[in-house]
Amino acid sequence: MSQAATVSPSTDQEGRFRRVLGVPSLTLFGLVYMVPLTIFTTYGIVTQMTGGRVPVAYVITLVAMVFTARSYARMSAAFPYAGSAYVYAQRTFGPGIGFLSGWSLMLDYLFLPMINYLVIGIYLEAAFPGVPAWVFIVATIVLVTVLNVIGIVSVARTNLLIIAVQAIFIVTFVALAIASIGGTQVDPIAPLAGDGSVEGVGVLFAGAATLCLSFLGFDSISTLAEEAKDPTRSVPRAIMITTIAAGVIFISLSYLAQLVYPSNAFADVDSAALDVMTAAGGQFLGVFFTAAYVGGAAGSALTSQASVSRIIYAMGRDGVLPRRTFGTLSQRFGTPVVATLCVSVVSLLAIVIDLGLLAQMISFGALIAFSVVNLAVLKHFFVDRAERSGADVVRNLVLPLIGFGLTVWLWTSLAPSTFLVGLAWLALGVVLLALVTRGFRRPTPMLDLRE
Repeated sequence: MSQAATVSPSTDQEGRFRRVLGVPSLTLFGLVYMVPLTIFTTYGIVTQMTGGRVPVAYVITLVAMVFTARSYARMSAAFPYAGSAYVYAQRTFGPGIGFLSGWSLMLDYLFLPMINYLVIGIYLEAAFPGVPAWVFIVATIVLVTVLNVIGIVSVARTNLLIIAVQAIFIVTFVALAIASIGGTQVDPIAPLAGDGSVEGVGVLFAGAATLCLSFLGFDSISTLAEEAKDPTRSVPRAIMITTIAAGVIFISLSYLAQLVYPSNAFADVDSAALDVMTAAGGQFLGVFFTAAYVGGAAGSALTSQASVSRIIYAMGRDGVLPRRTFGTLSQRFGTPVVATLCVSVVSLLAIVIDLGLLAQMISFGALIAFSVVNLAVLKHFFVDRAERSGADVVRNLVLPLIGFGLTVWLWTSLAPSTFLVGLAWLALGVVLLALVTRGFRRPTPMLDLRE
């Protein structure tokens, strides 16, 4: 798998991305992708899993993600191309490993739009019981697809509005939550110590593993490297800013939520946030939350679909997927239209899939890709470029190894059923790679990305 058949791009036919994104736009893209209110996507599930210690689980996840985000920042500067972990692994370990890394990453990227469509259906059906969830799901898929076909500038502009609405909601929630607990006796240690329903440290790592999906925004930023104005500087900065800012938001909101509603008994575990909002601010806050959360989920679907379509495009451009179908950009819009439409079709599975399994599958694919990128830093800088003097040992060996160890630990904390589906996906990727290489007798295609 280490050999490669280098393919030269034909820019006249395939087109080029437009470099229009700076650090603010990239950071907004990452935050919208994450959705600041995403803590409520799996809030009920993780609350029950950890025995009311969601903030602690988020701290564990943030520590692991900071190391991994740093690795993504370094690799994005070394290889400023669309494709994220797929490109980094391909250029570092060879096209075969690169393909399998991209295939694993595509699992969570394909499922992330899906989980957003699913929670939109769940919360809007709760708000409008007379309308089935699938109607909201299909309508959102159509809207998101149109915006992504039009182009990345429309996505960036929509992101600003979505972040503004969520910021207003967060301020309102914090104010009402503090007011609601102001006149009552609360235990400030309870969100950290738990409610006693579940004991042990292992459940915290299981919860942290599930919460990895919340941090996929920093990874998505790297997929826009070919649309950034100064990718070797702006992309790494946006990755680190997004990761740390989102982590602080997630920890703070989950801590406050568990003070407001110190229980793991919910009317519906999938929409547990509605119980929290009602406790904090009554029906008003519940309605406001639904509007802000649905808007945020739609924004995350918008950005996640943009990211996965670019990974599919990168793999098609390389010839690993059919190049004429997936490896071209629309001459009119400058976007990968076919890949975008394919993601929309797959997202229709949101009508039937389970929220808990979907969340863990996203984390499964992400953690595999995260592990590979941490190792790619070690291989590229420490081994290939021989940067091993002084502080370089820490930067190029110690820190990526810590990131790798933490992601593997989280990965092994996922539920056994997740491994069955995830390993089946990997097996499908091996079969596809075997078909492309005619039984591994031909080199894996790899695009010459030198500009």
